[in-house]
Amino acid sequence: MAKVVPEAEELPRAIVRRVVKDKISQSSDEGDISLHKDALLAFSESARIFIHYLSATANDICKESKRQTINADDVFKALEEIEFPEFIEPLKAFLDEFRQKNAGKKAGAARAKEADKKRKMEEDPSAENGEQDDEKEGNEVEDDTPDND
Repeated sequence: MAKVVPEAEELPRAIVRRVVKDKISQSSDEGDISLHKDALLAFSESARIFIHYLSATANDICKESKRQTINADDVFKALEEIEFPEFIEPLKAFLDEFRQKNAGKKAGAARAKEADKKRKMEEDPSAENGEQDDEKEGNEVEDDTPDND
């Protein structure tokens, strides 16, 4: 009897359908390809098992290195270990592209944050280094100096 997988472990069907249809359409001259529900389920389950196997192998590699966080190199080594070395180069290229895009976003966010900080400084010079002029706002200011009466 087949083991029924809880829904929480299933991959999103729409994403699986889109990935499979995109790949099939790239290798086929025919137009729109339809997938039978059972075929979609088979692709989804196969992908889930592959991801589980790859992550378990990467986790083992990580533990052998006495670390608790799986990194990209662990995944590359796991792909080699489970005999999928042809995935490594495309994955490295994708990861490099992703990191470059992310670096651009982070740099843009840092510039925006710096410009915002500069604008706030120009508007309120007393807000330098994040300090607020509490007396100006009518708030009591605690005096930490000891009383020498």
